[in-house]
Amino acid sequence: MSLDWIYYAISWILLNWHTLWEKVVPARAVLGTNWTWILSIVFLVLTIRLLIFPVFVKQIRSQRAMQALQPQMKALQEKHKNDKQALQREMMELYRTEKVNPLMGCLPMLLQAPVFLGLLHVLRRLKPDNKLTELYGWTAEKFNSATHSRLFDAPIAASFNSTAADLAKLEANGLTVKLVAGTLVAIMVATTYLSSKQMILKTGWSEDPQQKMIQRLMLYGIPLSLLISGGIFPIGVVIYWVISNLFSLGQQAWVLSKYPPPKMATGKVGTAQQSGGKAPAVDAKVIEERKALAPKPGAKPVNTKKAAGRPANRPKKGGVKGKAGQ
Repeated sequence: MSLDWIYYAISWILLNWHTLWEKVVPARAVLGTNWTWILSIVFLVLTIRLLIFPVFVKQIRSQRAMQALQPQMKALQEKHKNDKQALQREMMELYRTEKVNPLMGCLPMLLQAPVFLGLLHVLRRLKPDNKLTELYGWTAEKFNSATHSRLFDAPIAASFNSTAADLAKLEANGLTVKLVAGTLVAIMVATTYLSSKQMILKTGWSEDPQQKMIQRLMLYGIPLSLLISGGIFPIGVVIYWVISNLFSLGQQAWVLSKYPPPKMATGKVGTAQQSGGKAPAVDAKVIEERKALAPKPGAKPVNTKKAAGRPANRPKKGGVKGKAGQ
């Protein structure tokens, strides 16, 4: 299946934003940066995120529904703790009955993946010797402009792992490129982790093993993979990812405040949940008082209510009078 439609769509949005910003922002570089192309990438992010915003809201609602099912899922896990196949079958039936999709949690990221790959494919065509004048709607002038566009003197077509030969063609300083690209990759990894952590802290860890595995993948797996692969991404693509993550942090904060997690998921309801599912510890002083009130072997049971209300040194009623009479 051809992915050209994705490349054309990404290029169309990017080129139209660039045409608009050319009319507003000076063409010359400011602070070693060609802001027309940087702003075009930023507004490509905003366009895509606005388009998938309804899906993001559905993701939050789906996670809320999953949280509401936590008690039932926990009961099924206890019931089928020795039969994984039966547990999986019962879980799927529960999802079907309640109309909940556990995979909805990663749907926004899946929708953004083609955009990221499309931008990566397009920006990797930005080379000084590229003669493709009509590729995906680009002209030779646009290709040349984007190829030599820079962020703090580092070409957006370069990457952390660019060879000396590639940097020479782009007339770029290797140290500058590594400094800018390395900083952006570090920010990309950190914001990806923070975005996933923000979501999990607000929604809580799932009781469903499949959903919990997805949460762990998003929290640890994806940032780790970006740390390893970020060196091959052009700076322009890393800019896209960083801006997308920053947008996600703000968007999630707003949506999560609008759709707060149920109380049962915050750990505020039920003492057992606060202590990680274990019974709350009994105070040592209470234990000592119970031991003191416990009847000794062969003795009559003590009325704990009367004993608790009587001072320790006060004699029993009639005790002194009976002794005097003797």
